[in-house]
Amino acid sequence: MMKVHSSRFIVHSILFFLALYTMLCTPCHGFSQSISSAELINNVKQYDGKVVVYEGEIIGDVMLRGEYAWINVNDNKNAIGIWIKKELIKDILYTGSYKSRGDIVEIAGKFNRSCVEHGGDLDIHAQSIIKISSGSKISYAVNTKTINLALGLSCMILLFYLLRARYLKTAG
Repeated sequence: MMKVHSSRFIVHSILFFLALYTMLCTPCHGFSQSISSAELINNVKQYDGKVVVYEGEIIGDVMLRGEYAWINVNDNKNAIGIWIKKELIKDILYTGSYKSRGDIVEIAGKFNRSCVEHGGDLDIHAQSIIKISSGSKISYAVNTKTINLALGLSCMILLFYLLRARYLKTAG
């Protein structure tokens, strides 16, 4: 028969269940439940000066300012300006525009309803960033029917112009 060390078995069981509990109860990709822009804007006094988690698509340009940068993050309702250390955005590849979908990120940082450092603007001073998903280029299909229609109409306008010019020359 095998001898089982009961205290060792109990310790290992407890550690296993603690590890399992931690894995199941921790969010898959980030810090904690993110707060929407609408929630932040509608409750600015409640969140002012507190660390919040905000998630959305990076849009527009990354505006470098020395060791920091401004990025705008849009959660499909509003965009909020994020003040972030330049080194934290090194993995950002795409920003949302006509030509691309921006990277989706989760920002944790101090929310300011009226930031003294930045002229009284509402912003978040990011402490950390997690890229949830990468953006991508957007390609638009060329509509050949539209191009052919535009060329046909242009030719008709040119023909009418030439006929009118000829008519005016012979009539005058």
